[in-house]
Amino acid sequence: MAAAQSERRGARALNIGEVLAMLAEDFPSMTASKIRFLEEKGLICPQRTPAGYRQYSEGDVERLRFVLALQRDQYLPLKVIKDYLDAVDRGESPEGLPGAARIAPRAVSDEVSAQLATTRSRSLGEPQLRAESGASAELVESMLEYGLIERADGWFDEHALQIARACVQLEAHGLGPRHLRPFQASAEREVGLIERAVAPTASRGANGSRARAAEEARELSEVFLTLHRALVHGLISRMDV
Repeated sequence: MAAAQSERRGARALNIGEVLAMLAEDFPSMTASKIRFLEEKGLICPQRTPAGYRQYSEGDVERLRFVLALQRDQYLPLKVIKDYLDAVDRGESPEGLPGAARIAPRAVSDEVSAQLATTRSRSLGEPQLRAESGASAELVESMLEYGLIERADGWFDEHALQIARACVQLEAHGLGPRHLRPFQASAEREVGLIERAVAPTASRGANGSRARAAEEARELSEVFLTLHRALVHGLISRMDV
């Protein structure tokens, strides 16, 4: 981090308008409020002038590209991306993120950047899915039966692995796939709402409309997750336990 900070001090400081201009080609719907939102979530940490104005480095811009590309291309939640970058910033070598990361932030070491550049979305057979999630054959079969995961041409994807890991933990509390079908139904309804919300953007036919619609959909999904979490936590706080 010290080397990165010294590099930042020697580089030209950018204001938020310049950052937006640098990101505009790849992320045309990017806004100043979204950059500030990512700062609030701890994804970037721009320096401040004595008067409190933000000053961004080129490394900050590359880090933003990295985060936004993973959101847009790999549908990764911000928490997953932040946990990964936090580990890298601590000098650790975390496992590669799911999906192909074509843009690596300068704050990431060369070794991990190379790992990210060559990572691809994995296809897992059932033995590998079970080995990495800890799920039994019966649990995998039950998840398939209740529609929590899907098998395409005999293979599972990274989403199925995350779902299987969650189901293993829930199974320990007596909650099996048959109890979790409402989650799938809820997710399908939420996606329906998102599709309705982004339809005007997607149907414009202008260059970049599909990319803007996809980014808008991901932003909405983050809001939905925040809303869901707050609703559940609010109900739990009122439980008589």
